[in-house]
Amino acid sequence: MTLQLTVPNMACSACASTITKALQAVDANASVQADPTTKLVSVETQASETAIKEALAAAGYPVAN
Repeated sequence: MTLQLTVPNMACSACASTITKALQAVDANASVQADPTTKLVSVETQASETAIKEALAAAGYPVAN
């Protein structure tokens, strides 16, 4: 499943790296593209959307509603 999420707190490439690591901790095979310019995170994952959103929030990057 592919998720497109907006993460307003993502400001730089280091943020994108942190987000990628947080999501790969939930699903090691996840494909993550995090773009600090557009604030968009695209995730190809087998994990649930809830698990992905919880991992982002735990990393300090809650998803916009």
